[in-house]
Amino acid sequence: MDHLKNYLESSLHLFRFYKSLGEKALEQVADDKLFWQHNADSNSMATIVKHMAGNMHSRWTDFLASDGEKPWRERDAEFENDIRSRKEMMQVWEEGWKVLFAAIEPLTPADFDKTVYIRNQAHSVMDAINRQLTHYASHVGQLIYLGKMLHSGTWQSLSVPKGQSKTFNQNTFGKTGNDSPSKDDFPNKDQS
Repeated sequence: MDHLKNYLESSLHLFRFYKSLGEKALEQVADDKLFWQHNADSNSMATIVKHMAGNMHSRWTDFLASDGEKPWRERDAEFENDIRSRKEMMQVWEEGWKVLFAAIEPLTPADFDKTVYIRNQAHSVMDAINRQLTHYASHVGQLIYLGKMLHSGTWQSLSVPKGQSKTFNQNTFGKTGNDSPSKDDFPNKDQS
């Protein structure tokens, strides 16, 4: 059961991590650029947020008790670029994440024995969480990509800045980045 508790803690950590990455990307884009679309078939940053939130409401409301594709969901409307302000967009974003965390935080190891449905397809609780985690990570990647294209000025890297790997490695590991790791660098890994 400890492995399920660890999995749940890890999943929550990753959901929070991707939420933070998305917010850091959105923060670096001017308000008017949040609604820009390359063409009619692409999505603005605000539309991606709207879709993610719609998905979160549908998937995580009554997570263990009802199908994740709710009959009241209007998925096609999620792709209409009709959010008009950063404030409205961030409210939609926060409400979606609130539903997600309210569903996942109270889960217990016993809940992992249950089956949940998404579009009438059976999933283990772990598979359903993984499905949504990867879905949201892909959309956060889109937000970051669009953010880099649309920002003005210097982009504040959300990871190791381009051209700074050696400095990062030196500061983190005390190495230049060209040194081969020794077995002491990975004390918790099986060395066989």
